[in-house]
Amino acid sequence: MDARTPTSAIENATEKDIASVLELWKTAGGPTSVSDTPEGLAHLLRTDPQALLLARSDGTPIGSLIAAWDGWRGNFYKLVVHPAHRRQGLATRLLREGERRFRSRGAIRLTAIVVENDPIAVSFWNAVGYEQQTQRTRFVRRLED
Repeated sequence: MDARTPTSAIENATEKDIASVLELWKTAGGPTSVSDTPEGLAHLLRTDPQALLLARSDGTPIGSLIAAWDGWRGNFYKLVVHPAHRRQGLATRLLREGERRFRSRGAIRLTAIVVENDPIAVSFWNAVGYEQQTQRTRFVRRLED
């Protein structure tokens, strides 16, 4: 195992982690969402305290995964690993922990929302056994105040 790889278990984020998670997401790059805000993450954690999984190195988040349970299926969003800690199996560790948690909740189907024009992300999800669903289109709408 590389010295940069965290040895601690994957754990739940708390509200005290919000600023460092947002910083991780910014550092890692990738698309942003309207809910990538302190308020958005605080709401997520109030709604489901187990929904945001973190991997840490020296107490600092270096990887995250939103694993949201809707009572019917598990949904993965925002799988992010700090650039300095990539290619060490951390994304797979986060994913497998999310899968384990969903299995314990009774999930039989899992989905991952992935940016389709990101070849690295698409390649990762294919490599870990997920199939790209071609017969469905996602529709979204932003609710305004």
